[in-house]
Amino acid sequence: MKYLLKQATIINEGTSTVSDVLIQNDRIEKIASTIEDGTAKEINCEGKYLVPGSIDDQVHFREPGLTHKGNIHSESRAAVAGGITSFMEMPNTVPNALTQELLADKYEIAANSSIANYSFFMGASNDNIEEVLKTNPKDVCGVKVFMGSSTGNMLVDEPTTLNKIFGEVPMLIATHCEDEGTVRRNMETYKAKFGEDVPIKYHPEIRSEEACYLSSSMAVELAKKHNARLHVLHISTAKELSLFENKTPLAEKRITAEACVHHLWFSEEDYAEKQTLIKWNPAVKKKTDREAIWQAVLDNRIDVLATDHAPHTIEEKNNTYFKAPSGGPLVQHALLALLEKSKQGVISKERVIEKTAHAPATLFGVENRGFIREGYFADLVIIDPNKTTTVSKDNILYNCGWSPFEGTTFNHQIEKTFVNGNMVYDNHKVIDQSNGRRLSFNRFD
Repeated sequence: MKYLLKQATIINEGTSTVSDVLIQNDRIEKIASTIEDGTAKEINCEGKYLVPGSIDDQVHFREPGLTHKGNIHSESRAAVAGGITSFMEMPNTVPNALTQELLADKYEIAANSSIANYSFFMGASNDNIEEVLKTNPKDVCGVKVFMGSSTGNMLVDEPTTLNKIFGEVPMLIATHCEDEGTVRRNMETYKAKFGEDVPIKYHPEIRSEEACYLSSSMAVELAKKHNARLHVLHISTAKELSLFENKTPLAEKRITAEACVHHLWFSEEDYAEKQTLIKWNPAVKKKTDREAIWQAVLDNRIDVLATDHAPHTIEEKNNTYFKAPSGGPLVQHALLALLEKSKQGVISKERVIEKTAHAPATLFGVENRGFIREGYFADLVIIDPNKTTTVSKDNILYNCGWSPFEGTTFNHQIEKTFVNGNMVYDNHKVIDQSNGRRLSFNRFD
């Protein structure tokens, strides 16, 4: 199908301009003030935003092995409904993606079922460095290292192994940073005091600032020692922000950082209402942490914004502290939540698009995506700033059927989403007629 988007307010590369956009096949064919093409399906975008689709660099779509929580098809449908057109998924599925064969299995599942474009991180463990080194940086987004507890055999805590990974892996290393020893000691302290029923408000004390900083600083130290390409995920504390700088252009940075929507939206005050629904690792912490992370987003110490989308069933979440799993579903509402912050004056809408589309594309070297440019893939989102979206069970697309944003009204609405030139979402309906594609990369430092 050929589409002609008329008089859209294009938010792209720091500016907002009104133009027409012609989509032909899978690409953006032309951008101009006026385009006429009688063979294209015309869509009136007057008064609406046209933005590049978000590239979410951290999701857990739960397939294989945990599909009662979600699967690549269900969660990618929710993603495109939320304006996310590409995702990078983590290796802590069951089995863990710790071999090239298991990694290939995930790509095959996605090729047959994902509505959005996709990539999958290769998993590292204490004993699979040979497999890790076989990873192709051209078509795999990076290597994931859990420097804190995770599913199965994925905790990497041996100093020799960490030095080997940081010293020998030539591609991007993404880390979950929480010091395991600190977390376990804190757990024992609170378990001795409360037993199994620790109040959720103590989650940020158990998965503490100290645990985060000890681990993040170790990762940064290792990266500097070996000149490795490090990307630290889901920063949750003000203290960690001192580890990152904002003078080097993003395309040249060796050490980068990500923040997630929940650490920018919630604070410890929300545990009283939301309880374990907002239990994440790393934990949502103080208001002062949230404010500091926002400042780091604005001054470019934080490079990208993501979701860490990690669905669990509501039955699993409605449990006592130690039994309730960490994580929550976010891809359908992340862009709306960030645009709400732009409406509140916290961040400009241009910066939202920079941090969710341009910056991930630059940071990972995603080929021909993340920008509205002639010749680039037509991964595009039309947003109506004059309509609202109220999150309710009736319109949640996650397989798990709930959201921490239930009851929230956002002052924007995702109207249409295109992936590779195909309309995959149109006015509250996902169109299951085409699949996304495997992402390719061109940053090999």
